[in-house]
Amino acid sequence: MTEFVDGWIFGHTLGEGAYGEVKLVINKSTGEAVAMKMVDLEKHPDARQTVQKETTIHRMLSDPNIIQYFGKRSEPTMEYIFLEYASGGELFDRIEPDIGMPAWEAQKYIRQLMSAVEYLHTKGVAHRDLKPENLLLDENDNLKVSDFGLATIYRLQGKERCLERRCGTLPYVAPEVLTRPYHAEAADIWSCGIILVALLAGELPWDQSSAECPEYMAWRSGKYMSLTPWKKLDNSSLSLIKNVLTHSPSARYTIQDIKRHRWFIKKFQKAGNMEGCIRPDETDSRQMLEDENLTRFCLSQPELLGMENTNAAQINLEERPGFSFSQPAHIEDLLLCTQVQNKQFTQPSQQNTFQRLVRRMTRFFVKTELQMTVKRLVNCLESENYTYRINDCGTITVQSMDRRKMPLVFKANIVEMDGKILVDFRLSKGCGIEFKRRFVKVKSVLQDIILKGPVTWPIAVATECIP
Repeated sequence: MTEFVDGWIFGHTLGEGAYGEVKLVINKSTGEAVAMKMVDLEKHPDARQTVQKETTIHRMLSDPNIIQYFGKRSEPTMEYIFLEYASGGELFDRIEPDIGMPAWEAQKYIRQLMSAVEYLHTKGVAHRDLKPENLLLDENDNLKVSDFGLATIYRLQGKERCLERRCGTLPYVAPEVLTRPYHAEAADIWSCGIILVALLAGELPWDQSSAECPEYMAWRSGKYMSLTPWKKLDNSSLSLIKNVLTHSPSARYTIQDIKRHRWFIKKFQKAGNMEGCIRPDETDSRQMLEDENLTRFCLSQPELLGMENTNAAQINLEERPGFSFSQPAHIEDLLLCTQVQNKQFTQPSQQNTFQRLVRRMTRFFVKTELQMTVKRLVNCLESENYTYRINDCGTITVQSMDRRKMPLVFKANIVEMDGKILVDFRLSKGCGIEFKRRFVKVKSVLQDIILKGPVTWPIAVATECIP
C-alpha cells in the first residue's frame, strides 16, 4: 500500500465517525480520488478486529450499487481503509424534511437499493444498518450502499444461520431483531421499507418497532391513515409499504415480491409540480387501504443499539461519532484541498487550489461580511437554545437534542472566497432528516442576508484549517 499512498494528496474531511474520520485523497498526477476511512487505534484499541471483519466482507463484494473496496493499510496506531469516492453525496441530502421527494425519484433509488440488497443476500451477507445516511450517490446519481461496519455473513456453503446480535439504528430495525434470533434477509428488507417511507414522506414512521411504541402498535392494528406520514402517500405506495412492514417476518414481502409490485414497476411521469405523483387506482380494489387513525410522533433516529447514549452537553466531539459521508459532486468541484509535505500542510499548486464549488443543498452564500455572518448565525443558534462552540478556523460546532431526545451534532463552516462568504453545513452525528429540518429552519431565519437567485459558483481559493 506504500505505492498507493505515495503521490496522493489529502483533500477535505468527507465525514466523521466513532473511530476517526473519512478524508478525500487525490492522486497528484491523474486526479483520481478515493475516500480514506481512518480508524484511530489509540483511542479505540478494540477497533482492529471490527476493521478486519468489515474489510473481509467488503472485499467479497463487487456490484454497481455497492461502494467499491480498494484495500487497507495497517499501522501500529491507525487503520486506513480505501474506498470508492461517491461524489454525489448522501441520499438523505435529497430528502426534503416532511416532504420527501417525487415518486419517480424514490422509485429509482429503491430499485437500485433492491438490486444491491439482493446481491448482498446472494453472497450470504446481511448489511444490518441500511438507512439513508449509509446510501451514497455517485457522479451519475446512482445509489451506492456503504458502511459495512455492522455487516455479517449469515449463509456459508448453503447453510444459513439465524442472527442474534441486536444492532442497527432503532427506527429502521425490524421488530424481531429487538426480541429474538432473526433471519437476516427479512430484517434487511424491513429497513428498506422504512427507507421508502422516508423517501416519500420526508419523515420516519416511529421510534422503534416494539410494543412500547404506540405509533408502531397503531400501525400493527391497522389504524394508520388519518394523519402523517401515511396520508401523504398514495394507495399504491401504501400497499407496498404495508406488505414490507409486516410484523411477522414469514409474511413479509421478499425482494422478488417487491419487484413484482405495481408501484415498483409503474412508469412515473415527471410533470410540473405534481411530478412523480400518482392517483389511487380505484379499479384495483385489492390495493385500496382503509382510512384510519395514526398519531404523529418524533421523526429522527437514535444511536446504534449497543452503544452508550449520552446527553448532548456531554458529547465528546473529539470522538466524532456517527460516520457521515457528505461528499462534493465532482473531482473538479472540491471545496477544500491541502497537501501533506513532511507533515506540514502547505497550500497546493494553483491547479489543485482553484476549484469549483459543489452544488450541495446544505450551504448558501450570504451578503454580509465574515464577522457579521458569524454574529447572525450565533444569534440564530442562541435563539434556538443550541449549545455551540467556535474554533479559529470559522467552524461552529452545534450540539442539540432531536425530537427523540437523541444527540444531534452538526457543523457550520464559514468560508471567505472570491469576495463572498459561504456558510456550509455538515452533519456530524444523528439523524440526517432531522439535520436537514434544522438546516431549513436556520436558513429561513437568515433569509434576509442570503444571496438570492442563481449563484455563480466561483473559481476560488479555499484551504482547510488544520488544528
